[in-house]
Amino acid sequence: FFFFKFCLSISDYTTILCLLAMYASILTACQFLLFLSGVAAFAPSPGASNVRAHSTKLDAEKIAKDVSGEELEVMLQEWEQPLVLDAYATWCGPCLLMATHFEEAAQELEGKVRFVKMDTDKEPEMANRLNIMGLPTLMYLDQLTPEDSDEPGDAKAVLKDKIEGALTKESIVDLCNFHFFGGPRPTALS
Repeated sequence: FFFFKFCLSISDYTTILCLLAMYASILTACQFLLFLSGVAAFAPSPGASNVRAHSTKLDAEKIAKDVSGEELEVMLQEWEQPLVLDAYATWCGPCLLMATHFEEAAQELEGKVRFVKMDTDKEPEMANRLNIMGLPTLMYLDQLTPEDSDEPGDAKAVLKDKIEGALTKESIVDLCNFHFFGGPRPTALS
């Protein structure tokens, strides 16, 4: 209380700095308490199965798998289905918000379109080669056909679309239908 009174008696600029410092202290204390409560929440209860095995099971149920740069290169050479790549980073807020929409779109189009994710922090060289400049970036890729190619070469994939920014499940599916299945061009993306 004394600290608060002291801050109010000096200039407005200093008052703002004092309040921000107090806010940061409170936030740090709250984060520490959440961390401590989180540790207790993830501790296995007596008779419970291995927590790590449970999280692996949840990851195994995901259709949109994380891939390395090398795995992506193989996918681009050996085509089974059209491919949608989500280039993301774990620190990116919009990437995290879009992750569930991306997985839901992958579930809806399972067996028709392959959905993969690549962490650009783990694969900076591949992100650079793909010219990823903003996050998240969705790339819609299809197999190169003779009518798509102007010049002979080693390329096996054609980039149908590249979108920077988070999209909803509906927009992701609509773009897949347009680029891969001859559906109508989406008029608005969300």
